[in-house]
Amino acid sequence: MDMKPSLAKLHKFLALEAQRGFDNGAVVGGLGRMLSPWEAEARVDGVPEEIIQAVVARLRDYDRLSPKSRAEVLQGLWRRIRRAFPEAPPLEARSPTSEPSPGDRVAEPASGGQKRPREAARPQPSRPAPSGKKTSPRVREALPGGAPVALSAPVTVIPGIGPRRARRLERLGIRTLEDLLYHFPRRYDDYAQLKPIRQLRYGEQATVLGTVERVGVRELKGGKLKVVEAFIGDGSGVIRATWFNQPWIAEQLSPGKAVALAGRIDQYLGRLVLTNPEWEELDEDLLHTGRIVPVYPLTAQITQRWLRALMAQVIPAWTPRVPDPLPPAVRQEVGLLDLSTALLQMHFPDSWEMLEAARTRLAFEEIFYLQLGVLQQKRRWQSRPGRVFTVSDAWLEEQTARLPFQLTGAQQRALAEIRRDLASGHPMNRLLQGDVGSGKTVVAALAMAMVTREGAQAALMAPTAILAEQHYRSLLRLLTEGEQAPLRPEEIRLLVGSTPNGERRAILEDLAAGKVKILVGTHALIEEPVQFADLQLAVIDEQHRFGVRQRGALRRKGENPHLLVMTATPIPRSLALTVYGDLDLTVMDEMPPGRKPVRTYLLFPKERERAYRLIRREVERGHQAFIIYPLIEESEALTHTPSAVEAHRRLQEEVFPDLKMGLLHGKMRDEEKDEVMRRFRDGEYHILVSTAVVEVGVDVPNATVMVIEGANRFGLAQLHQFRGRVGRGGDEAYCLLIPETENAAAENERLRAMVEISDGFRLAEKDLQQRGPGEFLGTRQSGYDVSFLRLANMLDVRLIEKARTLAQRLLEQDPDLQAPEHRLLAETLARRWSIAEGDMS
Repeated sequence: MDMKPSLAKLHKFLALEAQRGFDNGAVVGGLGRMLSPWEAEARVDGVPEEIIQAVVARLRDYDRLSPKSRAEVLQGLWRRIRRAFPEAPPLEARSPTSEPSPGDRVAEPASGGQKRPREAARPQPSRPAPSGKKTSPRVREALPGGAPVALSAPVTVIPGIGPRRARRLERLGIRTLEDLLYHFPRRYDDYAQLKPIRQLRYGEQATVLGTVERVGVRELKGGKLKVVEAFIGDGSGVIRATWFNQPWIAEQLSPGKAVALAGRIDQYLGRLVLTNPEWEELDEDLLHTGRIVPVYPLTAQITQRWLRALMAQVIPAWTPRVPDPLPPAVRQEVGLLDLSTALLQMHFPDSWEMLEAARTRLAFEEIFYLQLGVLQQKRRWQSRPGRVFTVSDAWLEEQTARLPFQLTGAQQRALAEIRRDLASGHPMNRLLQGDVGSGKTVVAALAMAMVTREGAQAALMAPTAILAEQHYRSLLRLLTEGEQAPLRPEEIRLLVGSTPNGERRAILEDLAAGKVKILVGTHALIEEPVQFADLQLAVIDEQHRFGVRQRGALRRKGENPHLLVMTATPIPRSLALTVYGDLDLTVMDEMPPGRKPVRTYLLFPKERERAYRLIRREVERGHQAFIIYPLIEESEALTHTPSAVEAHRRLQEEVFPDLKMGLLHGKMRDEEKDEVMRRFRDGEYHILVSTAVVEVGVDVPNATVMVIEGANRFGLAQLHQFRGRVGRGGDEAYCLLIPETENAAAENERLRAMVEISDGFRLAEKDLQQRGPGEFLGTRQSGYDVSFLRLANMLDVRLIEKARTLAQRLLEQDPDLQAPEHRLLAETLARRWSIAEGDMS
């Protein structure tokens, strides 16, 4: 009786298992995983049914046996097969308790790796798994004496990584062993399904085990394109595999060689094919096929196979040496994997379930460390004494009655919370967030009045001179006009970069003497010459524009002053619990009466004339318009992106020659910007052509049209801020979004969301989902190394709240993480947070 192909394949599996010392690793997931496809192939081959049933019965529970029992089972099974097929080769094996020797592994260059013969030897692959499988000899050589090396060690400690390869890895952000461990795959290809060729289906991802029947190279396009074609058979059928411009593969795929191929099943001329599949020889551990295969981010001169093989060398060797900073009680409470297992499963998952468990563990720790840091900041600040400021109900009613409008319910609630903070005896540390036009400035003005009525001082810092001047005007109107006004005009002053030297000196003298009660300004407020007599309240507007150290510098102008930070950028709840978790949160989610939603439309570029007609109609009605551009000047690299300078010239000459147009952009001097904005605000310009400098805070009640050119270049938060610049006077207002190309208009989800959604908080959630937390972080948490936020889903409020609860509980038990069992946790936290305590003062 002839030896059947399916039995030859079975012999390869069993021989490899015997060579491995019967560790159940010859097939990904264990020998039991190959039974179903092998059984089908065996029946096609005509293998006697009793032999098939014997193989199935012996291997079904193979994973439950000890190595010694596995050896006996496989040897007995193969003896039975040899009695039926005398020509079958014997099954040679070493003792199941013996260690593999260096000669037992086939060197990587001889494998089916897609590698040019001229390349240096690649890292030796090893089939990693969390189940205690042996580390390859090459990896053990990298760990002399088994001693752990610090994770901060450079990657050059790894055999085969010299200066040249280290420089290439550095382009991926990989400099140390820790960087390598945390360089996670960007996706995973599921090649775990082993199937006979005849059972393959178009479009599926699969691994095929078979024998090379023939291989050749064809030249196309006059020799410019070389195609390797190999035909692989497994007894149930034959499939063609092709590789483009990789002629060296033909030298490695000799007829008769047993291989595993993995990839997506394509179709060509009605036949199933594999195009550019991963492949490797069957007498090696399957790394690129036959499993859930990691796919890593790459850079020039680093191939996927090389990096994957490097990871296979390093990950199983180093992850067991990674200490776990998370206390066991925290891990048990959430049901998390230990760190070593999580890192191993992130790179080489045994299953999709294990991959998800690894992701959950690593995402939780990212949030947990962030929560610990912000909560420690909050505890440190709240532990300090703060000056008490109280006001009577009668005084507050008197001041609100002076206002030319009635406060909304949201404004009243915000005032009540601020009033409690100022009377608490601890420094206020509150974030006041509200949509554009919700009335935050009024609340801040009344808070400053509460402090200054007792002789103390307040400061309001804004990111731009335009916005600072606007706040200055608002405070003069709210706090110095009318009967019972709490302040005189000379007690509120403005300090910006363009303030004349003589005026600056007078302001600083009066400030130091306590005559100036409220100082409004930009970064100029934190410069060295600025000295307050008694700063007790610091108000920071659009706080995401300032870093931790800038806020700290303003705080240090006083002694533990109260802090109120404001933002018109709605912040999703998940971020409010994390990156803003050191601040108490007040949300103003109610608009003043009479404020109408801005009508928003998406136009194709060819419909631009409609926007111009609308502008002209509104100007004729006595209103004004903004036209926003993403660039200041034309760029050769961005040929389709419109620019403000060129557009201003063209519009003034060709479209609106009879109207007055202003130009505003970031390269102008502060005094030039202020002059342009003053003239636009006073109605001297009908149209303002501008870049994103008008995004924040600019208040021109007469403006009713906002046209945003190149709208696809902006995020949702920015677009919403632009939209909030119009309709502030109660008139019907319009926002027109014009992307760079028609494709951008059709495909840009952000722009469709802007048309459909007017609620800033809903838009913030979508912006976070689409663009990630980086847009919201800004310089807010400049002390936290945001590179560690690799896996956390900042929309997962449930996980965030759980991490916050456990962090709070831990800090209640050990506020400074001084306990011996928290030493490693404290060290890890210090590495992820670079803020010195002094920066938070």
